[in-house]
Amino acid sequence: MKTEMGELIVGAYLKQIEECDFVEYNVRTRGGGLKGLNELDVVGLNFVTNTAYLCEVTTHLLGALYVDNRSTVEKIKTKHENQKYYALNYLTSFQNIRYMFWSPYVPVGYITKGLAEVTDLELIINKEYTNRINEMRLLAKKTTNDTGNDFFRALQILEHLK
Repeated sequence: MKTEMGELIVGAYLKQIEECDFVEYNVRTRGGGLKGLNELDVVGLNFVTNTAYLCEVTTHLLGALYVDNRSTVEKIKTKHENQKYYALNYLTSFQNIRYMFWSPYVPVGYITKGLAEVTDLELIINKEYTNRINEMRLLAKKTTNDTGNDFFRALQILEHLK
């Protein structure tokens, strides 16, 4: 499965800012079957801090929406349950698990209120998403080495234009 640009953005953040040792995209549960159909968009592992990051990424530029507001909240909650299942079954050696939902634009109202009720899901949406991109821009301006992430490399090029 092709890695999407939104996933590369999150992977760059995990690698460059959270200093993950390992970042993988479109991770599926081992063994296949029905459980294997549920993918995790981005998984990052930081072995120094013993932290695993499980990230759902939705890059709908006109707003995160699946069918309608209620369906959108339910779908994201279901994806979060899949994150927790994966952590419980495959990441038991990690002391810290961070569950994240990343989206550049989520309409404020029903969806944001519904997602705010999910207490262990970090919402990297709207202004917070922009803040994370700006963190990477500052780092990109200070560095020139190729990190292997196409998005971060593009940021470096843009930040070093003369």
